[in-house]
Amino acid sequence: MVSRRRFLKSTGAAAALAASAPASRAQVLPARRTGRVFIGAAADYAADLVGTIDAGLRAFPDFRVAGRTVLLKPNLVETTDAGRPVNTHPAVVAAAAESLRRAGARRIIVGDGPGHRRDIELVLAQSGLGPVLREGKLEFVDLNHDAVVTVANLGRRTRLPRLHLPRTVLAADVVVSLAKMKTHHWAGVTLSMKNCFGLMPGVVYGWPKNVLHWEGIEETIVDIVCTVKPDFGIIDAVVGMEGDGPIMGSARPVGALLMGDQLASLDAAAAAVMGFDPQRVDYIAELAGRGFGPADPSAIEQRGERIERFRTPFVVLPHFEYLRA
Repeated sequence: MVSRRRFLKSTGAAAALAASAPASRAQVLPARRTGRVFIGAAADYAADLVGTIDAGLRAFPDFRVAGRTVLLKPNLVETTDAGRPVNTHPAVVAAAAESLRRAGARRIIVGDGPGHRRDIELVLAQSGLGPVLREGKLEFVDLNHDAVVTVANLGRRTRLPRLHLPRTVLAADVVVSLAKMKTHHWAGVTLSMKNCFGLMPGVVYGWPKNVLHWEGIEETIVDIVCTVKPDFGIIDAVVGMEGDGPIMGSARPVGALLMGDQLASLDAAAAAVMGFDPQRVDYIAELAGRGFGPADPSAIEQRGERIERFRTPFVVLPHFEYLRA
């Protein structure tokens, strides 16, 4: 696999940026015929989320962050969390950062490029994430306005020959998708791989990333994931969103955190928790075929708790009823 660090060297314009970037990327794991996903119980956001994430990291001993720079990418869509669980909960962001610090991460950066709002200070303040960042002394990068590096599109699912990615994403040794479990009115479900949409800079792709929407949401997910190759995913399923997600839906408590180093398998397990057949979600099935872990739940090794304990059928819009298992 081509590393993000090598992307920084791929053009003359990027070489100067690379000079001050971290020198390595996290280990790239070989493709496996079986997947693996950790599920931990978290009844509410006052639970021991750090302990649960610690246990999840121990379940993946070859996923290492010691001495590395980690980019935590939450789902930070809207300015408010009132009434609807739109964003990755700030408590999950704080817990993930603390757990990664305990695992030896040299530097932790929280970053996102919200698709609906350009005023990042307002988003951070009203989502509740701003105070958590200050309390935890965590860096935040607005990926919508970060310096941009142009790289080859390794997915080639859309017509786009190149992708424009934030320098912070390419310079990170480890990229962790810190997603929210939600339905999605165009993609069916939004989990760790759809969450990668927020890696794309609004200054290039617009709000709400219109250029990518025109190319096709599922097709673009494939391109982004194949190009960035996120290293790990954590899904906030303590309280998810059902119905008209990812913004206008309703709260659906599940009481779990899901974690994994193969994002197609992680999303497949999450979709199964939601009562869907993940092999009917086109982008999950396609990325499974591209080496990001199997989408068949029977081929996924379940670590921690089992899918059956948390299975919670989610309401979905009528045109996605065919996803039901």
